[in-house]
Amino acid sequence: MAVLPAAAAAAYQAIGQIGSSAAGAGASAAGAGVGAGTGDFSNLLSDVLKNSIGNLKGGEAAAAHQVTGQANIVDVVTAVNQAELTLDTVVAVRDKVVQAYQSIMNMPI
Repeated sequence: MAVLPAAAAAAYQAIGQIGSSAAGAGASAAGAGVGAGTGDFSNLLSDVLKNSIGNLKGGEAAAAHQVTGQANIVDVVTAVNQAELTLDTVVAVRDKVVQAYQSIMNMPI
């Protein structure tokens, strides 16, 4: 599978954003105890999915505005490219999760 440089750059950027939001969540939960870690990961995952959906909807909205002639072509191309990279990242993560699940299921007991 060939990895596009733009997709790699977007993935690194997304990971950087995840790390900064996780650092803030981890700092606020540091004094909360051991059991608080479970909620932080689910909140982080939920936020990442919401951001992904927002990026995809932004690309669709920009394309719709361009069709009606209300948007600048550069902004449309940027938004659509960002939506495409977000979708590629989500698909790559999904593939890795499925691969990990299959590896676990194939382990001998």
